[in-house]
Amino acid sequence: MHVLVLGGGVTGLATAWYLAADGHRVTIVERNAGVALESSYANGGQLSYCYVAPLAGPGILSKLPRWLTQAHSPVRFRPRADIDQWRWLLKFVRACTQAQSELATRRLLRLSFLSRELMRDLVTRESSLSFDYKAAGKLVVYRNEESFASARHLVDLQRDLGCEQRVLSPRECAVVEPSLSALAPKLAGGIFTPSEETADCYKFCTALAELLGSRNVQFMLGTEVTALRARTLGRASRISVHAGGREIEADQVVLCAGTASADLLKPLGLRIPLYPLKGYSLTARIGERGAAPRASVTDFDRKVVYARLGDRLRIAGMADITGRDPKPDPARIESLRAEAAQAFPEAADYGLADAWCGLRPATPTSTPIIGPTGFDNLWLNLGQGALGFTLALASGLLVSELIGGRTPSVPLDGFGLPA
Repeated sequence: MHVLVLGGGVTGLATAWYLAADGHRVTIVERNAGVALESSYANGGQLSYCYVAPLAGPGILSKLPRWLTQAHSPVRFRPRADIDQWRWLLKFVRACTQAQSELATRRLLRLSFLSRELMRDLVTRESSLSFDYKAAGKLVVYRNEESFASARHLVDLQRDLGCEQRVLSPRECAVVEPSLSALAPKLAGGIFTPSEETADCYKFCTALAELLGSRNVQFMLGTEVTALRARTLGRASRISVHAGGREIEADQVVLCAGTASADLLKPLGLRIPLYPLKGYSLTARIGERGAAPRASVTDFDRKVVYARLGDRLRIAGMADITGRDPKPDPARIESLRAEAAQAFPEAADYGLADAWCGLRPATPTSTPIIGPTGFDNLWLNLGQGALGFTLALASGLLVSELIGGRTPSVPLDGFGLPA
C-alpha cells in the first residue's frame, strides 16, 4: 500500500519508520523545508519512560490561582475568544482528580515502556544513528513537602506497574547529582529513576530521516496540507489529501501534524480536544568547569528540565495556554535563564544560550489519540504533548500494526477518538 504520513516531526518519522519496515510505500508530507523544525526541534531532551504523570493532577487546581497571577509562573493562561481553548480547559479541569491522573499514568506507561524497548532495539540495530543518546538516569526534585508527598504516592503506584525508582532526601539528591549541592538545602526531596535516558530529538529525527531516505521513503518538504476532504465510494467513506496545490493519491493516510491537526479535522466533522501548550528551551555550551548535571534533572515545582546533550546543556520548561501564536515571549525566555542560573550557576554562560519555543500538541488528559477514525483510510497519531519524543516509537509501531491488521503490541483502550 501507499501510505501518506502527514507531518515530519518525531511522531511522523517514527510512524514512517515502522510502516516502511512493513513493506509499505511511504511518503512524508511536511510543511517546513526540513524535518523536525517545530515541536521536535529543541525540546527537553529527556526520554522519560517512567515519569509520565499527566499535567492534570489533583494538586494542580489549588495552584492555578497563584500561577495565573504571577508573571513568572511555570503555567500561564491568557484567555482568548477561542471556543477550542475553553473546551480544552473544561476537560482539563475535569481530569484533575486522583482517579483520572492514575488512569492516565497507567495508560501512558504502557506506551512508554514499549517505546523504551523499541529505542534500545533501534540503537542496537542501527549503529549509524548518532543523536547524543545516553542512559544517564533522571532525578526529579521537589521544593515543597506537598508536591513531594504526592510524588511518593506516585512512586508506590508506579512500582506496582514496573518502575524502579528511589525516594531521596535533599542530601541524597546532592550525592546522586553533585551539581545540585547549591540547590539541595532548598529541596524537600527527590525521586531518582536510574533507567531514564537523554538524547537530542532533532539529531534523532534528521538521522532517522536519512535512514528512511535510504529505504525509499519519499519526502515532500515545503508542502503544506491545506485540506482533508471526505468522499464516498460505494460503501466506503474515505478522505483525500490536498497539499501543495494538488490532490495527493494514497491508499492510507496517517495524520501526525501536531497542533495543525485539529483544524484539518474540523471540516470532516471530527472535533478533537487538542490545544497548543507553548514551551521554551535554552541550549547552552557547557563551561570549562563542567559543572552541569550528569543525570537529567527536573525541577518539579518550577516545571523546568535540564538534560546534558554531549557538550551542551538543554534547559526547557513552562506551559503557556495562551493561543496559537508560535512567536516566543522574551520575558519567558529571560525567566528560564534566571531559573537555570539559580539552579546551576556555574554550568554554562546562559547569556550566550540559544533560545527556542514550540507549540506542544496536548490533550487535556495528556494521553495521545492513536487509531482509526470514521473514515476507512484515515488514522490519527497525535496529542503526545511534552512526551512526544518519549512516546514516538511506540505510537508509530501501533499505527503500523493497526494499518497492517495486526493486534497492537499494547492495549489501546483510552487512546481512541474521545466521545
